[in-house]
Amino acid sequence: MRVLLVEDDDLIGYGVEAGLRQAGFTVDWARDGHKADLALSTTDYALVVLDLGLPRISGTELLRRLRSAGKDVPVLVLTAKGTVADRVDGLDAGADDYLGKPFDLTELIARCRALLRRAQGRSVEQIRHGSLTVDPAARTAALDGNRIPLTSREWAILHQLVTNPGVPQSRSRLEESLYGWQEEVESNAIEVHISNLRKKLGAALITTVRGIGYVVEKP
Repeated sequence: MRVLLVEDDDLIGYGVEAGLRQAGFTVDWARDGHKADLALSTTDYALVVLDLGLPRISGTELLRRLRSAGKDVPVLVLTAKGTVADRVDGLDAGADDYLGKPFDLTELIARCRALLRRAQGRSVEQIRHGSLTVDPAARTAALDGNRIPLTSREWAILHQLVTNPGVPQSRSRLEESLYGWQEEVESNAIEVHISNLRKKLGAALITTVRGIGYVVEKP
């Protein structure tokens, strides 16, 4: 899943970016509010990790613009301001969760997963689809209880499909979930990964919707 990190502090930004990538997220990092505003206007993110103390456009203003545009992407706010009034302002502006600096990276990642579960209407971490079990925290997939080895790209595509059951995902949408700003999109990569997933998990799991993309039907 693709995450937008908005943080002007390089030390914090590098740490959070590395932690999110290690947890399996595709990460775009904007270092000021203006760049973040442009990114949010052109890309559909699964989650935004947002610092409030930003140059050019403040995090609070960016959050208000996001909600005014009708976008309901989950937003986790990070800030060094720890007063109750600051937390209330951020939540009233449209934040879904709030984490004060300094913070523990494992807690940040756990909060990100919790926000994604809530956005997807799930109360538990594991996703079950018939005999298939997908665990986003462990980044594993098991069929009839037997773990299936997947590459990071295969895992990302499977996760995108099973968290959107019944909703066809276009090739471009799947590419967005796989590739960040600095990564080159590989030609025909989606088709290759889908073919490999079908071999490993069964041909019936992922359906091709002609002219649209791919879908995992609702169980």
